[in-house]
Amino acid sequence: MTRPRLIIAPGKEKAILRHHPWIFSGAVSRVEGNPQEGDLVDVIDARGQWMAVGHYQPESIICKVLSFESADINECFFRQRLQSAIAYRERLGFFNDRETNVFRLVHAEGDHFPGLVCDWYNGVLVMQAHSVGMYRLFPMLTQLFVELLELYDIQSVFDKSSATVPGGTSDGYLWGNEPQEWEIVESGNRLLINFFEGQKTGFFIDQRENRRLVQDLARGRHVLNCFGYTGGFSLAALRGGAEYVETIDISKKAIELCNRNVSLNLGPDAPHKGTVADVLQYIQTIKKSDNQAFDFIILDPPAFAKNHRSLQQGLKGYRTINQRAMEALPSGGLLMTFSCSQAVSKEDFQTMVFTAAMNAHRKVRVVRQLPHAMDHPVSINHPEGEYLKGLLLEVE
Repeated sequence: MTRPRLIIAPGKEKAILRHHPWIFSGAVSRVEGNPQEGDLVDVIDARGQWMAVGHYQPESIICKVLSFESADINECFFRQRLQSAIAYRERLGFFNDRETNVFRLVHAEGDHFPGLVCDWYNGVLVMQAHSVGMYRLFPMLTQLFVELLELYDIQSVFDKSSATVPGGTSDGYLWGNEPQEWEIVESGNRLLINFFEGQKTGFFIDQRENRRLVQDLARGRHVLNCFGYTGGFSLAALRGGAEYVETIDISKKAIELCNRNVSLNLGPDAPHKGTVADVLQYIQTIKKSDNQAFDFIILDPPAFAKNHRSLQQGLKGYRTINQRAMEALPSGGLLMTFSCSQAVSKEDFQTMVFTAAMNAHRKVRVVRQLPHAMDHPVSINHPEGEYLKGLLLEVE
């Protein structure tokens, strides 16, 4: 059966020849056939030569490429891709780490699975589709994962796609046990995960190595963890010997779970306070002259710029919170700041931080660049996969 075809306009094939996995609608001169969202389509250049095959979607990114080589897109194809992703994590020792049993197992384009992320939570595999094409494959992928991860005692497979795939999907278990809550360990810290209510796939796995850095730097400090969610950075700071930690989040449920996580690790008398508040409003009440002044502030906000249309407004939001944090820090204070907005480039982010420092009238040192963890590989052909931008700064 002949597949629908995307015919590339003359002169628009350069990105495809570089094996960039996204094909934009502006590069397509016409669509042959009647593809529905999620269907396989062949990509053909203006001379009639075959270039790639991928999933069709009626959006700006009209196709997410699965292969630039002629291949049968079947169970064997996806089995080999999954085996490659699993082997990468095995080589890096993720399955045998006694201190951490949560990591990303499939990172979309970085593992040649555009539109799919899968995270391993101590035996529970959480799959999240970002395309209809990948979502349709969940029954087959579930069975493949159950087979390939039997050695590692897989307990459950959970679908967390309700917020990322159109069409009325609902989150829930696809296979195995169905716990309402699950416990993981990261760098020795125990954390409770609620897959139904949690953000992303349940936890912000990409910050693992940056939380370890917080642990290394926190001794004796007063730490303010903004947009703290369920307390990953807070636990790292406490384990590292912080004198006092406060976690701020606008979500009451997140702070309740954060407090439970702190108590689970350190008991009810831990030097920690969870506060339900708007971060921008709260941070403006802090004065660097207070006896309880914070000398280490962490800013890990949600994506302020969801796309390029909202880029300038998003950068304004990032600039405001960073300026307020710099104004609140004493000399020698540390600021760990992030953007997870894919639309915000490294250059945009660093310019924003520079402007915030100028507006705050503070001298700032860049101590370290802070990327996401190494279980989130980035394809050399898809630099957009490096979505997390972070800086560790010292404020004078």
